[in-house]
Amino acid sequence: MKKNFLSLRGRRMAIQAVLLSALLIVAVSCEKDETAMFEETASSESSVLGSSSPTGFDVSAELNRGRGNRAPSPGSESIAEIAIGAGFDELVGALGYVDAELNAGLVDLFLNGTDQFTVFAPTDDAFEGLYEALEIDEISDLPAELVLDVLFYHVTEGRRAANSVVPPVRERFITTLLGESFSVNNKGKITAIGNTANIVAADISASNGIIHVIDAVILPI
Repeated sequence: MKKNFLSLRGRRMAIQAVLLSALLIVAVSCEKDETAMFEETASSESSVLGSSSPTGFDVSAELNRGRGNRAPSPGSESIAEIAIGAGFDELVGALGYVDAELNAGLVDLFLNGTDQFTVFAPTDDAFEGLYEALEIDEISDLPAELVLDVLFYHVTEGRRAANSVVPPVRERFITTLLGESFSVNNKGKITAIGNTANIVAADISASNGIIHVIDAVILPI
């Protein structure tokens, strides 16, 4: 399964000019709306995220309190089980879409796999913001190859807790499964190739990795 999964890394598509222009518009839109996007969190997410509120989450404060001094122990549920149970419907739907179209095996990898990954998981509101900016209705309105690239850009190998993602001072660069990197500053702000996002909840421990929740879909172009 891992061999099949990793063999898809180099699979890239040339994005048409119209789509590229639309994604650049998303970058501007996300930058303007990043502080207003998450005034409400679904109750199903709250059971996983605990008492931390996405709008008030301060990664640096969590680290200072000692929470980020070491990686949390593996949880009992897989990354996919947590995502499904917490109501990350759009993210799960995107995984299913590329599986159906490209036989990528992502759902099985994150549901049953034992390899460790760190996932920067956009909430449903983050996906809805993307759809609105692109003037589409759902993830399947985009080419599956593009969606695969975007998903790979949200994942890195290994268990990376907040202390190894958020730097104490200078920016830290995270290399993703896409082979492209994004940077994270000491406030938990992600600067991607195409836009920015914020870590709004951190260190959700799964049996096969760690999830950090972000407030925008980060773009690799």
